[in-house]
Formats: sequence, C-alpha cells, structure tokens
Amino acid sequence: MEGVTHTVHMSTLGPSGYRFNATYVGDRQLGPTEVFPTLLGDMDSAGSLNAQALHLLGERLRAKAVFQTHQAKFVTWQFDGEYRGDDCTATLTLGNPDLLGGSVIVVAHFLQSVTARLVLGGELVYHRRPGEEGAILTLAGKYSAPNWVTTLNVGYGGAHASYYHRANEQVQVGVELEANTRLQETNFAFGYQLNLPRANVVFRGLLDSNWSVGGVLEKRLPPLPVTLALGAFLNHWRNRFHCGFSVTGATGPGRAGATGTRRAGDRPPLGVSITEGLGVPVVPSAMAAVPQFPCGDTPGSPDK
Repeated sequence: MEGVTHTVHMSTLGPSGYRFNATYVGDRQLGPTEVFPTLLGDMDSAGSLNAQALHLLGERLRAKAVFQTHQAKFVTWQFDGEYRGDDCTATLTLGNPDLLGGSVIVVAHFLQSVTARLVLGGELVYHRRPGEEGAILTLAGKYSAPNWVTTLNVGYGGAHASYYHRANEQVQVGVELEANTRLQETNFAFGYQLNLPRANVVFRGLLDSNWSVGGVLEKRLPPLPVTLALGAFLNHWRNRFHCGFSVTGATGPGRAGATGTRRAGDRPPLGVSITEGLGVPVVPSAMAAVPQFPCGDTPGSPDK
C-alpha cells in the first residue's frame, strides 16, 4: 500500500512552509499496527528530509533505520534492533555512530512481564565522544488494568510517573508528574481526549504546572481525504497566546491521519522516557497535541 500526503503551514509569526510525505507499507501484517516492510519519508520546502525504514528480519527480530538531514547536512542516523520473546522485549539502539570520530550513543532496553499485568524493566544509555564518556541507568515499571495504566521510572536524573484512564470509548484522561533532580524542578500535566466518531471529531485539551492551557480540535472531512486541525494555547504566567491551524490531505489508499498520531512500527526516539517505550498512551501535551505549524514561540513551553 502506498500513500502520499501534502501539508501546508501558514503563519504570520514564523516562516510558512510545505511538507511532502510518502509512505510505503508491505503486505506482511503481524498486528493491527505492525506491517512490514514499511518505508516513511517526508521533506519540507527547505530540502530537509526525515526517513524511516522498518523491516522484519525474523518472527521475533525487527530492525529499523532512521535518517534525518537539515538541508544538505546529515543530522541523525540511527539503527535499532529489537527482539520480542513470549514474555520479554530487548532493544538495542545505535545513535549517530562515528567510527572515525570515536563518538556514539548506545541505548539498551529490557522489559520483562512479571505477571499478566505487571511489567518491569530498565534502560541503559551510554554516550561517548572525544573527551567525554558516561552512562545513565533507569529502572521502570508498568501496571495495566482493563481500563487504566500507570507507570513509574526512576533514574539518576529524577523520576517520571504517569496515569492513564479510559473512561469509555469517547473519553480518555491522563496525568503526568516529572521531577528533575539536576534542575531542581517538578512539572505536572493533565490531559484529556474526547472522541466523537459520528461527527469525525477528536478534541484534546491540556493543563500543566507552567500555567499553560491549550486545546486542539481535529475534524475529518469525508469523503475528502482531508483533516483540519485548529489549536490554541495560552500561558498565563508569561502572558503569551498562540493559535494556528493545519490542513492535511492524503492521496492513495491511505486516509488523512490525525495530527500527532504515531505511525505503525514507530519506536521512541533517543532521549524519550522509557515510559513511552512501555506502550503507555501518551498524555496530550503542549508539544504532542499542537498541530505542527510554526507560530512563534513554542506553545505551552515558557522560557526558563
């Protein structure tokens, strides 16, 4: 299956732009969100490219490659290998390996199902570059119930806890709490999502401890393969208001996807908390919920 999407960004506070996205999905499907091989790529009007390739090497072994350029310069090249057992998962990631320069980032995950509802695991991040070398260990756990999920991960830099609850097919809520011992600060966020399938509408809202409130309304416009997204964010502490809209159209067999929806086979990028790797639904946040169009300062994230 092949699909193409076109996205136009317009703003009076920042540069406007255009993004072209192409997707190829193979015919081997292991689950609702796992189809191999998968090729994803998008390019903006400045020539910057983001590309991903996912391939199934065996029944239990998956591979992924990610490349990102800024115009003509390579910014990121990342390679992932994942093994999925009956009750465990192991992942190894190499980020920006440079044999000549002697620099590399290595991330290793291991998750083990202790019971049908309890998952425990850990993450080890190792980085090396000329004159600098270090490693960070993080421990994590997740407990799943039929209608809710809670997670906790604790590491050298602090702790992160989240709780997600599905009230019904239309309403979902979640909270996140993050404490950073190095920066001596704690952040809290509350988000919710309201689905109206008959109206083809999804609404996401958020409130965080930075005195930011925001919301995003996504509306599909059938039978056209078009999704319209409207977003607005207000930071009371810094008296900043941001708003904008996004129109996404798709051609080919695929439908226009909702802004911020994770694509099939995606894994958490470097630097993302292991909580997301545990498969917890992401609580809407100022960065995750806003349509990706430039509108000045980052909504909901005041300057420190």
